[in-house]
Amino acid sequence: MEKGVFGEFMGTMVLILLGNGVVANVLLKKSKGEGAGWMVISTGWALAVMAGVFTAIACGGEGHLNPAVTLAAAITSGDFSKAPGYLAAQMAGAFAGACLVWLHYLPHWRVTPDADAKRACFCTAPAIRSLGANLMSEIIGTFVLVLVAGAIFSKAVAASGPVAGLGPYLVGSLVWGIGLSLGGTTGYAINPARDLGPRIAYALLPIARKEGSDWGYAAVPVIGPLVGGGLAGLVARAIGF
Repeated sequence: MEKGVFGEFMGTMVLILLGNGVVANVLLKKSKGEGAGWMVISTGWALAVMAGVFTAIACGGEGHLNPAVTLAAAITSGDFSKAPGYLAAQMAGAFAGACLVWLHYLPHWRVTPDADAKRACFCTAPAIRSLGANLMSEIIGTFVLVLVAGAIFSKAVAASGPVAGLGPYLVGSLVWGIGLSLGGTTGYAINPARDLGPRIAYALLPIARKEGSDWGYAAVPVIGPLVGGGLAGLVARAIGF
């Protein structure tokens, strides 16, 4: 396996293990984190992104962890050669990370009666189901993610200080801010692999008293982030990030 692809797989696996892990910690019955709330979930996801980016880079990847980021990078650079391998690795890593969450919390699925809570440990759902508004939320959230992450690593910002070593911390803080500010509408998937890979895992895993995978909504956290990431890539290219 090519190093960049392996890095994206490993980083995305860690991202989902820790990100969906914090959701399971808060939502599943008899977990010591049960009921800890949105602040814990948002913080856990921010730290998950930081850990995933570090892992991906250390394993030879670029730390995208997200098809929307990969798409934006390809649009900005004009080089799409890495995109297919990275996208496949991110999807596989997200699926593997979700399976590890299921395994880690194995006794808790049986004692949790709420099927929606169990599915939420894998994939997102809207607070108010309105597909147009939900799609717009995912577009806006991903646009902010990709544009600001691009700004963090831009030449202008790099010239003003030691950004390279701080990059994963800063991107994690960015995801924390998106979760706190924009996450209440759809659960801020802002990453097609983060939502679709675990949604497939949820459909396949033997989870006690589970319900459907809500495929009627599944296109929103895939299409929205790709549109938002693509738009941010176009803006970054025009500005000259």
